[in-house]
Amino acid sequence: MKEENFSNQTPNKSGFKHNMLCFVKPAATRSNRHSAAARSAPMMMIALGSVVVAALLILALMWKPGSNKGAGGQPPLVLYCAAGLKPPVELVARQFQQEYGVPVQLQFGGSGTLLNNARVAKTGDLYLAADESYLELARQHNLIAESIPVARQTAVIAVRRGNPKSVQGLQDLLRPDVRTAIAAPDAASIGGLTRKILQASGLWPALESHVRQHGVFKSTVNDLANDVKLGAADAAIVWDSTVKQYPELELVKVPAFSSQPQTAWITVLQSCRQPTTALRFARYLSARDKGLPIFARFHYETVEGDAWAWQPELVLFSGSMLRPAIEKILRDFEQREGVRINTVYNGCGILTAQMRAGARPDSYFACDVSFMNTVADLYLNPVVIADNDIVIIVPKGNPKNIREMSDLTRPGLRVGLPHHEKSAMGALIFKLLQAVGLYDAITNQTLKVESPTGDFLVNQLRTGSLDAIMACRSNWKTASEHLELIPVNHPLAKATQPYAVSRHTKYALIMTRLLEKIKSEESRKAFEQAGFYWQYKPENEKRESTAPAN
Repeated sequence: MKEENFSNQTPNKSGFKHNMLCFVKPAATRSNRHSAAARSAPMMMIALGSVVVAALLILALMWKPGSNKGAGGQPPLVLYCAAGLKPPVELVARQFQQEYGVPVQLQFGGSGTLLNNARVAKTGDLYLAADESYLELARQHNLIAESIPVARQTAVIAVRRGNPKSVQGLQDLLRPDVRTAIAAPDAASIGGLTRKILQASGLWPALESHVRQHGVFKSTVNDLANDVKLGAADAAIVWDSTVKQYPELELVKVPAFSSQPQTAWITVLQSCRQPTTALRFARYLSARDKGLPIFARFHYETVEGDAWAWQPELVLFSGSMLRPAIEKILRDFEQREGVRINTVYNGCGILTAQMRAGARPDSYFACDVSFMNTVADLYLNPVVIADNDIVIIVPKGNPKNIREMSDLTRPGLRVGLPHHEKSAMGALIFKLLQAVGLYDAITNQTLKVESPTGDFLVNQLRTGSLDAIMACRSNWKTASEHLELIPVNHPLAKATQPYAVSRHTKYALIMTRLLEKIKSEESRKAFEQAGFYWQYKPENEKRESTAPAN
């Protein structure tokens, strides 16, 4: 199914009225005389047939394929949602449809039951699980793509207000006079978490046996809360947010649970046929100024989500050398996410100078860690993606017979170098040439051009204005059919490229998803094709939250 394209304009925030025509057939009057009825029957059949035909014609003219769709023919999104999250999700979905005309069909149930439904049916657009365990399970089955955190919940014991059974902890749930209710571990998140934590403490077999004999298993957290409310159970293990939505209940904290709060995530399913619309709803649901205040109203502990915009305007500062590797990745990300990325390519010396002067891009992709370090206070933990060799580049055939760096000092040679203050590559080459004692000789005798970017030097080489340049392997790769590469064997002849999200961006989660895209296997192929060496390793990645609790 082709997705509607909403990337260039924001739909009108208006509702939609459905017009219906009602056709009323008057009741026929029965004649007392059989012969009169017989004579009138053919005429009545003709009249009735005419009415039916006319009605069908009118309906045919009125009917449009997909008439149950929203704005612009938008088909409804299908969201599988954990039952415990029902109150805020219903309001957010209704508000989203009112503002943008996109209907959202909600299917509630236990997180495990819903995930199994999505796996078997291979349909649906979004999945909202109550905790991370089902997120990981969904990944293992390759059921989900993007994921966005929404809110945190902690398991507690729910009892009736006043705690008539004096339940103080987990051991009290095993008492013969306490009817305990818990969620089925394979159906609901709270049930799976209960089993996991109590298995670690050794209490699970006793509790499971007690519930089978004196209590009850339920499929959703809502069912558990209702049982305690109605007196069908004396205590139940539920989410803290659930208890707070029932004035008849109160909660009992359990240290083993309190140390393991869980985060609810909304994810886009691989089966989704309209990912851009689905991502927009997911961003709306998790936005600090849209969905999250509604979650807070229902006593959920919310994350600090992104600001809401139908089409966010993002700014990425990137070293010029990275352009061939990331340009298509950025275009694909823009189209899928429904965002616009304004990418500023330049020498990293120029980019970092702009940042120190007050520029605040949403993320920064540096040509080398040395320049990322100069603005480290502005960014969350950088992630190394690739590295790039510093090389000598000459025209095809190497007409000047250049073999090593010392050859660049030969009289009459025309040499180009990246600017050592305006580019990361230039700064690294400056250090390299100083380390081998060649910098002064080259700058005084053969240096003809300095540039903030390697691309300009490559163009000068191809037009015959230069005989040799020092740049990066990726610069050579862009014109390898016309140029030759001469390796430089020195420990300093390498540049390492990190990516980092700004500490000040309103769109930390979007830019983190861009990082996930940059870390992907598809991205790896693009980098290697552009002449880089892939260096990303998940085990080396430091984690720093982009969504602290409110």
